[in-house]
Amino acid sequence: MRSILVHAERGSAGQARVETALSLARMTGGHVTLLIDTPVMRYTTMDAMGGAVVASEALQEAMASDDAFARSCSENLAKEDVPFTVLRAEVEPIDALARAARLADVVITARKDPTTGDLPLSLRCPVLAVNDGNLLSFPLSRACLAWDGSAEAAAALRSAAPLLAGCGEVTIITIEDAPGDWPAIDAAAYLSRHGIQAEVQSLARIGSIEETLARELQLRQCQLLVMGAFGHSRMREFLFGGVTRSFLEYESAPPLLLAH
Repeated sequence: MRSILVHAERGSAGQARVETALSLARMTGGHVTLLIDTPVMRYTTMDAMGGAVVASEALQEAMASDDAFARSCSENLAKEDVPFTVLRAEVEPIDALARAARLADVVITARKDPTTGDLPLSLRCPVLAVNDGNLLSFPLSRACLAWDGSAEAAAALRSAAPLLAGCGEVTIITIEDAPGDWPAIDAAAYLSRHGIQAEVQSLARIGSIEETLARELQLRQCQLLVMGAFGHSRMREFLFGGVTRSFLEYESAPPLLLAH
């Protein structure tokens, strides 16, 4: 993964994303792109006659503030040993990221960001969702892959291979009696062709699939969970819950690599 796109924001949460991107770029010899977005439509309201009213003063202040933030990011990244680009956008975050990610290998965002759940369905690259304020450092020590044999899980597995290079312990976790079309041993064989040795762990289901998986992740002190995003429809997960939604919301969940 050499083309790394980061959804940038101020504060410790945004800094953790940047530091994660820099660590990954150092491991892969990659390039970091920061995207700073000022969604103009948030400063625009429609009147009853179909016209638009722009809060121009507030918009100008926001643009100036974000321009200054972009300059600050450029100055800080210039001190690092990684090539970088800082982009500005003026549309909603999902649209901005989708446009910027056309030639990205991975997009780094926050696990708790409200838009993160929609990103795997909007992008053609994986999403690395990190925890606020916590740097994810590469190479990893311990990573887990949630495997159910689905196309989504396979997409996440393929995407994860560059991130797992040099990882000390990789575990492919399956849940007994869960439906699946493709055996976990084949997932392990795929990783072995990329020089990654993985253990397959089959768990008896106790409670829900997400509860069973969460207990194992905590036991293993997993640094990263790789999983397919939304094996069911997005609407079904919204209405009834699901594994993807649960791990985006769990307080103690590790960073996630999501792909659809």
